[in-house]
Amino acid sequence: MATVYDYLNLLVIEDNDGDFLLVSEAIEEVFPSCTIDRAQTFKSASEKPVLDYHLILLDLTLPDKSGEELVRDTLRLAGKVPVVVLTGYSDRNFAIKSIALGMSDYLVKDEIHPDILSRSIVYSRERKKIFNRLEQSELRYRELFHLSPLPMWVFDRSSLRFLDVNEAAIQSYGYSRGEFLSMTIADIRPENEQKKLYRALEEGKTDTGLRSAGTFLHRKKSGELITVEITSNRINFKDKPAKLVLANDITQKITHIQTVEAQNKRLREIAWVQSHVVRAPLARLMGLVNLLEIELADLTAEKRELLDHILFSADELDEVIKDINQKSQNMGLPEKKN
Repeated sequence: MATVYDYLNLLVIEDNDGDFLLVSEAIEEVFPSCTIDRAQTFKSASEKPVLDYHLILLDLTLPDKSGEELVRDTLRLAGKVPVVVLTGYSDRNFAIKSIALGMSDYLVKDEIHPDILSRSIVYSRERKKIFNRLEQSELRYRELFHLSPLPMWVFDRSSLRFLDVNEAAIQSYGYSRGEFLSMTIADIRPENEQKKLYRALEEGKTDTGLRSAGTFLHRKKSGELITVEITSNRINFKDKPAKLVLANDITQKITHIQTVEAQNKRLREIAWVQSHVVRAPLARLMGLVNLLEIELADLTAEKRELLDHILFSADELDEVIKDINQKSQNMGLPEKKN
């Protein structure tokens, strides 16, 4: 065990000299490269740089504080530093209770052995590291969840009831937090979307990671319907199997796409008119010019030149219409025969 940590800085809060000596000797036997600091009262402990210690060993009965009050105040003082309780036989039951209050472990003074003490120190430190990481993860989750500009919520996978909602969801949907927490995720869907919801839930039962569930219609408190893209992920929320959901309102995006598609349709219709309807009289005009050239073969040079100009202009216009026709085909409009 001594090789697990090269160096330890420990604080022992103990007013009894004999018990402090017993604990110190056991620690030094398994952790020779360690520093042991001592405080004989809670007040003197609170004046030390507590957060600089790797672990705190705490006697449950001190001259200025004891019992549950001592436990709670020490935990507040210790922050992320693990605390191991030192107790006698008479306080053993309360020592067990102190674990539920947040202590990392407890040791009965008369049973302290170097191996037992070293295991307690190592396990307590490792457990506290894991707890601190989980606590930090929960903090990051809360920050990401509540500060997200997009509506997010957590729902119970069994009952489908809302378990938590962020401010963005409250503002977007118009329900208060209390109203959300009294509802299920089916309550924000129009009736004709219920089957789609339950089908998506059934399909998502085997998913273990982030899942894009698709687009759905949601109904706000005002009755307004919106189209949302749903992304979800399985989580455990307060020991319940749950899902974390992000809802991205794409109503405006859909409306914009529909507007653009309608505009493109009108443009294709205009292009077809330009390239086909206009071309028919132009073709007739070009035919008439050719007929005039044949019928009026004895025209003067000046008049023939004028006729040539008319034919040249008609050819130019024909090329323009052909270009419009080509572009209309590129837009997806099928070419029609005159």
